[in-house]
Amino acid sequence: MSLSHAQEFEIQERIKDLCFAAREAWFSLSNLPADKRNEILTCVAKKLEQEKQVIFAANQVDLEQGTKDGLSNALLDRLALNEKGFQGILESLKQIAALPDPLGILLENTTRPNGLQITKITVPIGVIGIVYESRPNVTVEAAAISIKSGNAVILKGGKEAFHSNTVLANCFTEVLDELKLPKGFVTLVPFKDRLATLELLKQTGKVDLIIPRGGSGLIEFVLENSRIPVIKHDKGLCHVFIDEEADFKKAIVISVNAKVSRPSVCNAMETLLVHDEISQALLPALIGALRKENVRLKGCEKCRAIDPSLEVATEEDWGTEYLDKILSIRIVNTLQEAIAHIEKYGSRHSDAIITENKKTAAKFIQQVDSSAVFVNASTRFNDGFEFGLGAEMGISTEKIHARGPMGLREMTTYKYIVLGNGHVRV
Repeated sequence: MSLSHAQEFEIQERIKDLCFAAREAWFSLSNLPADKRNEILTCVAKKLEQEKQVIFAANQVDLEQGTKDGLSNALLDRLALNEKGFQGILESLKQIAALPDPLGILLENTTRPNGLQITKITVPIGVIGIVYESRPNVTVEAAAISIKSGNAVILKGGKEAFHSNTVLANCFTEVLDELKLPKGFVTLVPFKDRLATLELLKQTGKVDLIIPRGGSGLIEFVLENSRIPVIKHDKGLCHVFIDEEADFKKAIVISVNAKVSRPSVCNAMETLLVHDEISQALLPALIGALRKENVRLKGCEKCRAIDPSLEVATEEDWGTEYLDKILSIRIVNTLQEAIAHIEKYGSRHSDAIITENKKTAAKFIQQVDSSAVFVNASTRFNDGFEFGLGAEMGISTEKIHARGPMGLREMTTYKYIVLGNGHVRV
């Protein structure tokens, strides 16, 4: 149903007001001592435990509506918040609070020949806008990382997680109120309409950075409409390459984990590359292991010569992020052919090699241009929590200003401090 002009005006004005309040709150947050920022996170963890059943009930409402609306299995999986996921959120808050303060870190310190002392230190970015789909855990983790790094955050979640996000964000605002701190530290946009996202993307001067997390449609929408700098969390078209000198047991275990452990997430493997020299010996066992996990398999002509029951992998398949138990398999003749395939079809997210040859691994590391490159390990480890960051704002596939899991340090910028003694430039 289309909005009336009055409704559109209300949304636009409300977004402007929320962004202005977040900007004002940021000045307070950026000067808040580290122990006070940590206290907020500790109190939020307690509040979440107190509201656990309310949170689960809200999530159930979203899941039921999502099922009625025909959400994909991948989106429903990301939307669901179970006991394990809830405990993971609490652990993330605990870890983030325990991490060193990312602010005020001395990056450089020099004294010029004229006596000027120049230092470079880390400071908050400012007000961060997060636009995301499903994933109610993002509400908590993005808010926690933002507070710890001295940034105010404006959260624009998807309509499919509206009830879950609202309850989770309220836990932050209630804690901030109890601690007599500005509620603008954490703001959840209270509208489901895309117009609210469009208005948020226009708030130059109030919002400093936009981070989109979601499908390609969301990413493209944000990139096309934002007047604010964007660091995108793009698709994860991840590869595992099994080299001719791979350990077969490692190859099978890692490949199955990379595809099956949680196929709906961006660090799951979508294409498996196998060296021709070992394909005849390895593929039957590997295909069997994947089929035990109900993975739908597609293969190139060489793969289908080994197992004709594989579906035909098309050109489109090599560039598809399935986010499901579907896998494309291709046999390659050389390491360079594998690297060329990754360069052509990959998304520069996460790519792995399985090999016992250190020189081959070194070439793969050097030549594969991804945010994280793995040797004898699953791509599923490309995650802020697994990297010891506590959580992440997203996994950036950009190269400027951040790349890979965006934790506390990636949510800072820097400024120069110049100390003189009556210095003037001649």
